[in-house]
Amino acid sequence: MTQPPAKPSAGRAATKKELPEHLKAYRHVWVFIEYEHGAIHPVSLELLGEGRKLADKLGVELGGVLLGGHRDSLDRAATVCFEHGADVVYVGASPVLDAYRNEPYTKVMTELVERYKPEILLLGATTLGRDLAGAVATTLLTGLTADCTALAIDEERSLAATRPTFGGSLLCTIHTLNYRPQMATVRPRVMPMPERAPGRTGRLVEHPVTLVEDDIVTKVLSFIPDRQAASAQLAFADIVVAGGLGLRSPENFALVKELAAVLGGEYGGTRPVVQKGWIGADRQIGQTGKTIRPKLYIAAGISGAIQHRVGVDGADLIVAINSDPNAPIFEFAHLGVVADAVSVLPALTEAFRRRLKVNRLAG
Repeated sequence: MTQPPAKPSAGRAATKKELPEHLKAYRHVWVFIEYEHGAIHPVSLELLGEGRKLADKLGVELGGVLLGGHRDSLDRAATVCFEHGADVVYVGASPVLDAYRNEPYTKVMTELVERYKPEILLLGATTLGRDLAGAVATTLLTGLTADCTALAIDEERSLAATRPTFGGSLLCTIHTLNYRPQMATVRPRVMPMPERAPGRTGRLVEHPVTLVEDDIVTKVLSFIPDRQAASAQLAFADIVVAGGLGLRSPENFALVKELAAVLGGEYGGTRPVVQKGWIGADRQIGQTGKTIRPKLYIAAGISGAIQHRVGVDGADLIVAINSDPNAPIFEFAHLGVVADAVSVLPALTEAFRRRLKVNRLAG
């Protein structure tokens, strides 16, 4: 989270503060569309859904920004953006934008903002989005609120960006009052995916890119794809089973993996479990790990501190198993089982295994 230094003030005004004259030209809500290797990152579509709500509240347009190397593929991606809520898509096509590099993307994004003046700019809190957001906010000398869990428009038509703070023990709402655009990043799966409206169209604005390769210091020598990219991703799984320290040992944690396998889902865990080495960091769920929105989430031996709640609040159904009846997780779980998870998990696994076997025989 970065904010520009506060200007000296004689005190907080008791009446509504008038927006500085030079900021009144800033209008509309923008979403940077993360587009790589022919695919739009799902977080960009999720942000179009959230941006649509903000734009409607302000009575302005929702814009998407698409940068890449090939105009034809960007046009096809723009169609997807229109169908997910965008009114206008700004397209910047150039060979220097074919693969993401911070320098050219920052320069083009800065040009776009300075020319068209959006009042709100949203980016996904992915590796790419975090890198770009910090650079763009620095170049534009504006504020950036990172890893937001909620976005809203307040009574003064300002962006109210809420994010965890103090190690996730509190939530704070941040306003960028005297600078534009108001920037925020949001992690994947924090916001719901908007409904697609096939056939919906909008306005396409082509932005000329004058950069040439000689202007860019960094070079892309080759691309090595992630061999795990095609496998199921924890953040996008429909069923997730997770375990915490209540399981007491890595051997008992194997019960979580077994139940997830029977259900055809993914498994994960809490930060303490990762720190003990029971699972890898890529399986961590919570504020400093993955945010998930599964149809079913089973939490075994997890206390449910706010750091974890931030990562699972979007689940359709949360089933908690914990031996402590006062565990915080029971405050937000839809179904709770007060019992030792080490005893319950094998019984659940066997019950689901029998039910799936019956269904296969019946089918």
